[in-house]
Amino acid sequence: MQQPIVGYHRDEEGHWVAELACGHNQHVRHQPPWAERPWVLTEAGRRSRLGLALECVKCDRGEPPDIPPEA
Repeated sequence: MQQPIVGYHRDEEGHWVAELACGHNQHVRHQPPWAERPWVLTEAGRRSRLGLALECVKCDRGEPPDIPPEA
């Protein structure tokens, strides 16, 4: 299921993680490497990808959100 990127954060290893509208997280460090994804390295580059839809396998599997909804 396609879900738009709504933000980013770094995980405990310092890798960038996209936060999706569905509440799931998706690493942007996987293949291809950052060298082929220069937008990951700058704030402006990451900001330019906000709203871009990514395939969310966790939604397809019916997994609960990684980020609990705010009360």
